[in-house]
Formats: sequence, C-alpha cells, structure tokens
Amino acid sequence: MPRSVMVLGAGMVGVSVALHLRRRGCDVVLVDRQGPGEGASFGNGGLIQREAVYPHPFPRALGELMRIARNQAIDVHYHPLALPGFVSPLLRYWWNSEPERYLRAVLAYSRLIATCVDEHLALARDADAMALLRPIGWMRLYGTAKALEAAAAQAEAAQRDYGINHRLLDGRALAAAEPHLLVTRAGAIHWTDPLSVSDPHALTLAYAGMFTGEGGTLATGDAATLARAGSGWRVQTADGPVEAESAVIALGAASARITRSFGYAPPTFGKRGYHMHYTLQGNAVLHTPFIDVDSGFLLAPMRAGIRLTTGAEFAREDADPSPIQLERAEPVARGLLPLAERVEDKPWMGTRPCTPDMLPIIGPIPGQQGLWAAFGHAHQGLTLGPTTGRLLADMITGAAPFLDPTPYAPVRF
Repeated sequence: MPRSVMVLGAGMVGVSVALHLRRRGCDVVLVDRQGPGEGASFGNGGLIQREAVYPHPFPRALGELMRIARNQAIDVHYHPLALPGFVSPLLRYWWNSEPERYLRAVLAYSRLIATCVDEHLALARDADAMALLRPIGWMRLYGTAKALEAAAAQAEAAQRDYGINHRLLDGRALAAAEPHLLVTRAGAIHWTDPLSVSDPHALTLAYAGMFTGEGGTLATGDAATLARAGSGWRVQTADGPVEAESAVIALGAASARITRSFGYAPPTFGKRGYHMHYTLQGNAVLHTPFIDVDSGFLLAPMRAGIRLTTGAEFAREDADPSPIQLERAEPVARGLLPLAERVEDKPWMGTRPCTPDMLPIIGPIPGQQGLWAAFGHAHQGLTLGPTTGRLLADMITGAAPFLDPTPYAPVRF
C-alpha cells in the first residue's frame, strides 16, 4: 500500500478518489488549477442517475444520422472544421454501438452504476450535505402515445433486468404532477431511483471539505508539470513541488493530454455542453427535472434557478464557446415552462470526457508504475464519482475491489 498519493483533478471524480484514499490512511494531496468542482462538475444536470444503465450509443438509424448531419438540431451540434479530429474515436464509438457489443457495455455499465446512490448517500451523510440530495428522480416526457408505449416497454425491461424503478404517467397525471407545464404531452416515464442535486458545485465542495477535514491537503498546481521522481511522482504547485509514491489522473476531458506524455494515448474525445439558469414567472414552480424528448434538453430546478442544460457539441479543444444549442433551446424551453429572466450574463461551458466503448477508464496505466487513471465518465462524472473513488482506492491500497474492475481497465486501449 502506498503511503502517499497525489490526485490530479478536483472535480467530483478526483475529490471522491482523494477522499476514499485518505480514509484508507494514505497521505493525499489533491491538485488542481482551480477550486474543487469548478470544471465539468460545475455544469452537469445535477442528477445521480441510478437508472442510467444504458450509456448513450452512437446513432445507427439512417434518419437519425441525417438529422444530425444537417447540423440544425438542438441536442447535437458540430463545428465542421473540427470533424477530422473526431473521425477515429467516433468510428470506434459507432463500432462499439453494434447491438451485441453494446449489450456487453450495458452489462459492465450497469454493474458500475448499481451502487451510485448508496455511495453518494454514504459520503453526503458524513459531509452534512444531505440537504443537497433530493429523492425526487426525474422525468422523460413523450409527445405521442406510440413513443410513450415504446419507452414504457424499455423501462419495464430495465426494471426486470437491472432493478430500476419507475412510474408511468399518462398525460393527465403528468399535468397534475407539473401544473405549470405549458404543453400537453402523451405522458412521461418518471425514474424514481435517481437523486436530484440542488447545487452540484456545493456537493463537490462538501466532499472536498470533508477530505481536508480528515487530514487531506488541497494544492493549486498544474498537472502538465507531472514528472517521474525516482520511483514516485512529482508535480509543481503554488507552494512548491509535491512528491508522492503514486499519482491519479482524474482530469476529465484533459486527462489524455497528460497520459500521452507517459506513453498512454486512449482514443478519448470531448462533448461540450452549456447551461444557463432562469427565474420563473410569478408563482410558477418546477417540481421535478425533465427532458422533453421532442425538444432534446434538460430543465432542472436548482438553487440558482431553472437550469437549462444542452446536449452535445463537437468542437476543437481550443475553440471559443459557441452556445448555438442554448440559443436554439431557449425559445423552445419558454414554450415548455413560463421562464422569466436569465440569471447569468453568459452561459457556462464545460466538456464531458468520453470513450469510444462508453465505459470509463479506471485502474493502473500500462507501463507506468504508480500511475492510475480515473477519467472518461462522459455524462456520468457526478453520478459515478464516489463509486469510482471507492473502486480505485481499493485497487491502489491492495484491498479486494468491491466489484470486478476488468471492464474499465486502461489496458483495453
């Protein structure tokens, strides 16, 4: 068992890894250029998605591909000049979305996500952060009876195969549940297991506060300075160099930039996303987060207001923000809910770190003693942070992993 570990990246995944390692007796330094939770963990939809046993596959239907290719959609947008850089990982993504291969990914994903709610509750209780976790689930709204019927069949399969609970709401029940909804829909699937987080940044800060309160160290530093130091690792921080026997790369979409320097170049890619908060008119309320399938974005009640979170944007890593999806989504959202003013002057932007087989990268990096990976969680970094932290801490400290880590091993790339 290593006596010292540095964790690079203070998002939900990195904070959770650092906290679990500290609780196992390691001396842990958590290093980031920003404060905890100020990267992608700041801008997610605020859902701990116990129901998300089906990762997002690459679309295979010709009609869906043509819809995306026109580049006019709300849920997907791309910069044409950026597409050459995405060809290789997206082709592998398409290949892994073949039904049999996809089913294997679902099985591995379902095992990883099975304990996500319990893992969060265990940390939130100790961090005095239970008030941030709302056991209200979320809803997916459907405009036609045919679409609702198909969704209900899949929800029943998820309940049968993976123990995922849900409620089926017809149009009348949906209107009663959300009386300020401005549109009529055929109904909704209400996923009842997930937790809704009223402030994802505050939750990450709460876990980080527990980490330091239990003897962990936060440091401001640049992961790009990571280098070998004898049999261990060194990184430069604002307070000088920090050395440790082991290092964990938990930098989200930026992780592969660091691992390439040490001979490990996984075919990861980023999906950018945006969010904006809005007030509601008069005494209107939104009780439960929802995605309107016909619209393609999430609306969620947060401390800051109603958060509109966009889908996926494919752009070069250094490209300026281009919140086209938000501009397309806002007028549609105003037709769904009585939104009032924007809360912020400009939208937030972050990048989701994705892998072509839809599974995160968790475990030892090949050929580099003491270097570990904890990234590639795509849309589920908030959901899977504590689970990843526990699993990786088991491996680093030599304990028996609480689940088989083989499907997520870095060596697969």
